[in-house]
Amino acid sequence: MEEKYTVEETKALRTGAIAMLAILVAVFITISHNASIKRKNLGGAYKIYANFGRTDGLNVGDIVRMSGIDVGRVVDAKLDENFTSKLTLEIDSKYKIPEDSSATIVSYGLIGGKYIEIDVGGAEEYIPSGGLIGYTQDAMILEELLDRILRR
Repeated sequence: MEEKYTVEETKALRTGAIAMLAILVAVFITISHNASIKRKNLGGAYKIYANFGRTDGLNVGDIVRMSGIDVGRVVDAKLDENFTSKLTLEIDSKYKIPEDSSATIVSYGLIGGKYIEIDVGGAEEYIPSGGLIGYTQDAMILEELLDRILRR
């Protein structure tokens, strides 16, 4: 006896296959973008530091952006004596960061990786090589955000 799929079952299978393909393409694009940034050679770069309470999901090699442009990457992450994450950022030397700028750990999306976004300040002085970004905002944890929303 030969079993045939109904029209509804065929549509459901087709829709599921298309959705799975779209998810795989999105993941592939995200991974390949991150990998290309990690391989990018920053000739003439300088290092600055940023301290964060939480860096969940941010890794060494992830990018640093300013005004939506890739300007550097995270090259080191250490825990200091106060249990604060001290990140070393390598910034391309053609970009100068005003000393009153702030750094935030943000996400590409729900399934994407994380990166550091530098919000440019208005100071006329710049952060020197070996300097510190004074204002930082920790990574937002999706599970904690959902928990806060559901508790209200």
